Amino acid sequence: MTGTRRLTRRGLVAAALGLAALAAAPSCSTAVDAAQPLRFTAIPGENTAEMIAGFDRVAAYLSGELGVPVEYVPVADYGASVEAFKNGDILLSWFGGLTGVQARQAVPGARAIAFGVVDPQYKSYFIANAQSGLKPSAEFPMELAGKRFTFGSASSTSGRMMPEYWIRQHTGKSPAAFFGSEMKFSGNHDATWQLVQDGTFDAGVLSYKTYETKVAAGEIDPAKCFVIWETPPYADYSWNAHPALDAQFGAGFVDKLQAALVGMKDEDLLAALMREEGLVKASNADFAALAELAKDLDLVR
Repeated sequence: MTGTRRLTRRGLVAAALGLAALAAAPSCSTAVDAAQPLRFTAIPGENTAEMIAGFDRVAAYLSGELGVPVEYVPVADYGASVEAFKNGDILLSWFGGLTGVQARQAVPGARAIAFGVVDPQYKSYFIANAQSGLKPSAEFPMELAGKRFTFGSASSTSGRMMPEYWIRQHTGKSPAAFFGSEMKFSGNHDATWQLVQDGTFDAGVLSYKTYETKVAAGEIDPAKCFVIWETPPYADYSWNAHPALDAQFGAGFVDKLQAALVGMKDEDLLAALMREEGLVKASNADFAALAELAKDLDLVR
């Protein structure tokens, strides 16, 4: 009886130890299920369905290159993209120049890692409706004074910040003083050209890339909606990486991500970004002048 009791106690101890070991051991299926995807976003355009289709393809490409799940998450507006990055809900984003400055300022350690070949020398187009009486000019068109005018998003670099800078430089006035009560914000580049082309506004300003892409697609009729002035060049747009990426996926992951973006050669993927010329490495230093200008215009603190 005593021997039997000893064996029973030993068996109970062994069983308890075995259960504890199993509980402590990592489960392969649990590790896979718990893996968080790399979630990214982009400042929105007008055609949400088109953006989702394009960026879903970008997500699939990045997932294959990096060996981790990647998911594109649409956002409602420019401000939402910055907030999602700031809160860590999004760890990678395609920002405009100003939203990139805002996001990196809010998240110490955030990095601009890639941008289009065209982005260091970006520009804006001031456009006008054919019935407005406005004409193309090599000089800033002072005839815009008092016209019905629309910017894009209030947080857009090419659709607001840089055009505002040049308006102030050439007129000595704020946009509100120069245009008067007829000045509005459309929300995005696509809405701007549509409102100008249909005559709701006499003129507006938007990304040159959007204008040229829509003309090539036959959506903008340059006989009805044409360029009257283009700005001098400035830096705009970039892929931005949150510092939490290295913590989540391992040291050096951001560098791998940068290499994957710069190595993107598929024409369909680049077309989704309207960066058919390709992507190159970027850094925060590329946007130093833009960051200073944003402070001067009170667009960042």
